[in-house]
Amino acid sequence: MRTINVHQAKTNLSKLLSDVELGEEIIIANRGVPVAKLIPFHGASNRRASLGQDRGRFVVPENFNDPLPEYVLADFEGGEA
Repeated sequence: MRTINVHQAKTNLSKLLSDVELGEEIIIANRGVPVAKLIPFHGASNRRASLGQDRGRFVVPENFNDPLPEYVLADFEGGEA
C-alpha cells in the first residue's frame, strides 16, 4: 500500500483511480498524517486477475481478415445479394 500527499493526489487523480481499479489501495496523507484511503468500490472485482483468463480457448481462423461474403455484406448494407 502506497502513501501519497494531497498535492500528488490532486495532480494524479486519474492515474490513481486507474491503479485503485486494478486493486491497489492508496493512503492520502496531509502533512504526513494519513487522512483517507482509496480502495476499489467493488472489493471482489479485480480487473487484473481477470485479464487473459480465456487465453487458449479460442483460435483466430486463418481467414479472419478475408473479405465478407456478398450475402453478409448485403445484410449490413441493407441491400440484396
